[in-house]
Amino acid sequence: MNIDRRSLLTGMAGTALLGLPKPTLAATTTSIGDFQVDSVSDGNLVLPGAMFFEGHPIAEVDKILAPLNMSKTQVEPPCNITLVRHEGRVILFDAGSGDGFMPTAGTLVDSLDAIGIAPDDVTHVVFTHGHPDHLWGVLDDFDDPVFTEAEHMIGQVEWDYWTDPNTVNTIGDTRASFAVGAARRLDAVADRMTFFKDGAEVLPGIMAHATVGHTPGHMSFEVRSGSDALLIGGDAIGNNHIAFARPKWASGSDQDPDLAAITRARLLDMLSHDKTPLLGFHLPDGGIGRVEKRGDEYQFVSEEIQ
Repeated sequence: MNIDRRSLLTGMAGTALLGLPKPTLAATTTSIGDFQVDSVSDGNLVLPGAMFFEGHPIAEVDKILAPLNMSKTQVEPPCNITLVRHEGRVILFDAGSGDGFMPTAGTLVDSLDAIGIAPDDVTHVVFTHGHPDHLWGVLDDFDDPVFTEAEHMIGQVEWDYWTDPNTVNTIGDTRASFAVGAARRLDAVADRMTFFKDGAEVLPGIMAHATVGHTPGHMSFEVRSGSDALLIGGDAIGNNHIAFARPKWASGSDQDPDLAAITRARLLDMLSHDKTPLLGFHLPDGGIGRVEKRGDEYQFVSEEIQ
């Protein structure tokens, strides 16, 4: 994998909260054989630290966070949208938040514009899962589809879960709005949606892998050209701190924390052993890097930019 450029257009997450324009961040570009892969920013989230750290030994949490200069009270994970260009296709993996989730997120369309991509240029939108920061950006402020020329694609299990009328009653109070928002948006794009299952080649050179636990039908995607490969991981490995240092710890960000921990440990072992690069939705520096095993822990190492 050769990273050939990096453009970081500056901006602070707080500018949106102050009423200033949201930042546009176009992150990293890399190549996997004849695939061009861009990581473009949809801004960032602002979340309570308790979502990740509550219930875990404070001394161990402090030890993990100290080298990263992170706070336990609030975390601000980036949102990295993957754009793949290959044989005339312009493929987005997830659609970002739009304007309906958090004021610090929803910059995708502007970030795409910064690298010369208009919404009408997108030929496919492929979803890892149905959480707001991955799905809600499919509609604009008028509830019209944003990517009007694109085929939309989602795993069958994930579609069935979010379109089930009973999900809003079983997902829990804190996520009930996720279910309502997902159902409404998926209904709006149902006529352009196609479905796939675990192990399917969703597009030439791109294979779906079930990485469940964060949501019931969460998918990651392997982009492969010959011996070169990259895993688009979505939220299967959701941060660069606890998820790597203590992958078997449960996380409040996952809908099934125990199953997600099993998935996360399996992925980290595979990625470190195979030395396959990872593009993570909430990982730093554009999200492209490698997983290294160090003793009983793992570490995310961002790729050097050349």
